[in-house]
This record gives sequence, structure tokens and C-alpha cells, in this order.
Amino acid sequence: MALPSSTKSDLLLVCVTLLAAVSWMFSKEAVLLMPPLLFMCLRFLLAGLILALVGHRQLRRMNRDKYWRSVQVGMVFGTAMSFWIMGLHYGNHVGEGAFITSLGVVLVPVMARLVFKEQPPLSTWLALPVAVCGLALLSLDGGFQAELGQFFFLASAMIFALFFTLNTRAANNATITGSGGRITTRERVPALALTSVVLVTVGLVTGTASLLLEPWRPTFHSGEVGLVIAAWVIASATLGTAARFFLQTYAQSLSMHSHGVVIMILEPMWTALLAALWFGETMNATQLGGCAMIFLALLVNRWGAIRRVLKRWIDQRRAARA
Repeated sequence: MALPSSTKSDLLLVCVTLLAAVSWMFSKEAVLLMPPLLFMCLRFLLAGLILALVGHRQLRRMNRDKYWRSVQVGMVFGTAMSFWIMGLHYGNHVGEGAFITSLGVVLVPVMARLVFKEQPPLSTWLALPVAVCGLALLSLDGGFQAELGQFFFLASAMIFALFFTLNTRAANNATITGSGGRITTRERVPALALTSVVLVTVGLVTGTASLLLEPWRPTFHSGEVGLVIAAWVIASATLGTAARFFLQTYAQSLSMHSHGVVIMILEPMWTALLAALWFGETMNATQLGGCAMIFLALLVNRWGAIRRVLKRWIDQRRAARA
């Protein structure tokens, strides 16, 4: 029996959250050895080129409009990733940063409202003050001590919300009502082609920023350390980027109404657990409270979808017992 598209989408997005968590570890290791923006440039260019080779037939069939929409998504994503990697570079706690970045999930409906005039559900407005309380707990341990890394992570979360909205729209067919009531259909961008163009664009955005702001020579003259850097770049480009973002885009293309944004809240949990195992990170009571409040905000924000999932699961259990 074939699985419904929405179920396939949800299962794939669980895999995406695991790959995303692993990617945090790879990236943290890399930025300890090389300039962060240069790492992002190499990582995303390599990942984008890998996917472009695989999806060259889709790319050849793309028209100018589809390329332009893909580039727009990539420019937004590149900006978000630039802030994110600087947060990882300056931040002192990977797990904490993962929870702050996850606020992008809460802000998705807000960005949809600001950019596309969509009406956010009531749950979004209920979740926002809870999320703010969580951020406060992360920053008010022993007085107001917000770190530079936290500001970078928060900025990236805001831009990630816009990226997620744009990426979903680009990956799905859309009906557009123009002036005079004329209705046209805008074709979706194929998932593999969209992902490859987006990733290459991210590489160009971060590469341009790196060229202007960072020294490159020490990285390319680092001897044995260069082999370690290459290993982290390759691991991040293949598992943490190419595989992850192709699966995410493909999953989003399967259904406009899957529970994808709900499932994405698993990422900070996986990341915090891996950071504890990988780097030996620990959190004090205040930090744990802040992360718990942010996670609660994610649950409140997506409560409608969570309730439907729970109801469907309970109904299936009852039907199996009958």
C-alpha cells in the first residue's frame, strides 16, 4: 500500500532534522579551523555543484522565470546562513544556538503575513510571547548578558522564516490572480533543480562576503590542518547540505499542507543531544528553562497541526482495537 504524499513528506522531514543536527557538529568543527564565511562558500558551492550534476536535465529544461525565482530563494537563504555561521563562530553553546535558530519556525506565519498578506493563526500570537520569555531566560543568567552569537542566531531565525516560505512557494504550483481578475498558473520549480540553484547562490553570496571580510591565505597554506578542513567541508557539503536540503525541498514539494513546520522543531532537540555527546556541552537551570520555553513556543505555534496528528493516531488505535 502506497503511503500518502503528506506522510512521505513528514517521514522525509524527520530525516532532514537528523541531518541538520549532524550538520551543526560538522560546521562547528570547521569554523574552529577556518574563516566561517569561507567555509560556507566552499560547503554550499560543492553541494550545489554535486546536485547540479545529478539534476542537469531538470536545469536544462528550466526557463528564466524559474531560474530567477530559485536565485531569489538562494539570496535570502544565503543571507540567513551568513548570520547563522557567524552565530556559530561567536557563540559559546551549540545547543542554545539551535533553539534560538528554531524560532524561525514560529516566525514563518509572521513572515507570510508581512510579505504575502496571509493571516497568521491565533497560535502564532500566543507562541511569540512564550518565545520571548525563552530568549530572556537565555540572556538573563546573572543579569543581562546577551552574547554576540545570540544576536546572529536570532537574525538568522528571522530570515530563515522568510526562506522557508519562499522555498515552499517555489517548490509548488501556484494560482495567481493578476490585474483585472486574470488567473494564471505558475509552475513549480523541480525540487532537484531548485535545490542546486539555491545552494550555488548561497555559495556565491557567502563567498562574496568572505572575499570582502576574511583572510583566505592562512586556510590554503595550513598543511596537515588543511586535510582536516577538507574532510569537514566534504562531510558538510554531502551529508549536511546536498542530501539534507534536497530532501527538505523534495518533502516540501510533496504537500503544501504537510506537518513539515511541526517536524522541524525536532532539530534543536537532536542538536542539543549531539552537542552534549560530541562536545560535552552542559546547560545550567536557566539555560534549560530558556530552551524549554522556546520549545513550548514551537508546540503552541503548531498546536493545531499537532492536535490533528494526535487525533488521527488515537482514531487509528481505536480502530485497531475494535
